[in-house]
Amino acid sequence: MPGPLRPLLRAVTYTRWLHLLVGAVVPLGCGLIHPGLADPGPAGWALVALLPVPLLAAVALVPSVRRAEGLQARLMLFPGAHARVRTPRGGPDTRVRAGEGDGGSAGVPAGDPGVSAVPSASWTDRARTAAWLVLRAEAGLATVFLSVWLPQVALTLAGTVVEDPLAGAPLPSPTGGPAAAALAPLPVLALVAVVVTGGELMAGAARRLLGPSVGERLAALEERTERILERNRIARELHDSLGHALTLAVVQAGAARAAADPGFTDRALEAIEETGRAALEDLERVLLLLRETGGPPGSRPGLAEADRLLDSARSSGARVGAEVTGPLEHVPGPVSREAYRMLQEGLTNVLRHAGQVPVDVRIAVEDARLRLEVRNSLGTHARTGAGTGSGLRGIRERAALLGGSAHAGRDGDAWLLRVDLPLR
Repeated sequence: MPGPLRPLLRAVTYTRWLHLLVGAVVPLGCGLIHPGLADPGPAGWALVALLPVPLLAAVALVPSVRRAEGLQARLMLFPGAHARVRTPRGGPDTRVRAGEGDGGSAGVPAGDPGVSAVPSASWTDRARTAAWLVLRAEAGLATVFLSVWLPQVALTLAGTVVEDPLAGAPLPSPTGGPAAAALAPLPVLALVAVVVTGGELMAGAARRLLGPSVGERLAALEERTERILERNRIARELHDSLGHALTLAVVQAGAARAAADPGFTDRALEAIEETGRAALEDLERVLLLLRETGGPPGSRPGLAEADRLLDSARSSGARVGAEVTGPLEHVPGPVSREAYRMLQEGLTNVLRHAGQVPVDVRIAVEDARLRLEVRNSLGTHARTGAGTGSGLRGIRERAALLGGSAHAGRDGDAWLLRVDLPLR
């Protein structure tokens, strides 16, 4: 099909046309009452266009009108999967799913029409809704006029004398004969252009007038940030827990094979079993969070269970010394749990990079702060520079989220991980 007629194959062309025509219901209804539509004339049509404006402005004060107009715009101006608004238990949800359509505007993801579907929450929202209602009524009235008049012109050019329903009089018959009949398709093409262009302009106006307000955009941004932070936290949990378990299993298996001692092999297998069981518990807890089953996710380990980490490292052949000062029970739960993961990652890095070397762990609670240090002989750390792996980066991220700091690097002839966290 030629390019100018290609929009006729798109369903969105007809849904937008219908949306424009429906917008004329209010002004035409008012016009039937006054001044009447028998033979209004130019002044009468101007009155028909202006008469419903105060009524539409008053209707826009109702908060739910904005939601209704947003839903209509989604369904008719941007048809596709994204037009469906999902409302889960517990209240409305303004999130939309990506789907077919024209794509988003600036700052809106592709597939999202960028049209809000929530009630008005401010006077600015009401004013934008009023402007949208007036625009829709006037554009609908113009579309109805052109949708009726242009086909009449085409029929007249084709040599058919028809009565103009908008003026109550027959259109003049052209005198050009075949030459005028050849021009008959032009009004049809003009109508197609009006429908397509008008639909696109109304879609753009919907994004501007019915788009999310500043408050809605901030709320959506906060929700998206929360989801990203939660995914990052879950990723760190899996990295720390499973990475620690796998590292211990590899070290234990290698040590048992090298020792060729049945007694040592039994202890190594026991340590692998215990570590694997703990890792499976952590994995199940994280999967419960991802599935959003609503069930209890289980408690995350804290510093009170640090002995389990130290014993696992010792069972791998590392000589681990620990010094704990201060009341660990006074450490807040979030700080204790994050510090446990940092200690776990620190010991995992020692076993992974340095092997079975002496390790000194110091945990101190003093001056409303928690200080954690993991010091070990350099081993292969002598070639690792300042330590830029994902595990150390995760430790720094955890510390930063708690308002603290973490540093790792060479300290004399040893490798030192130092974490400083506030308790408040």
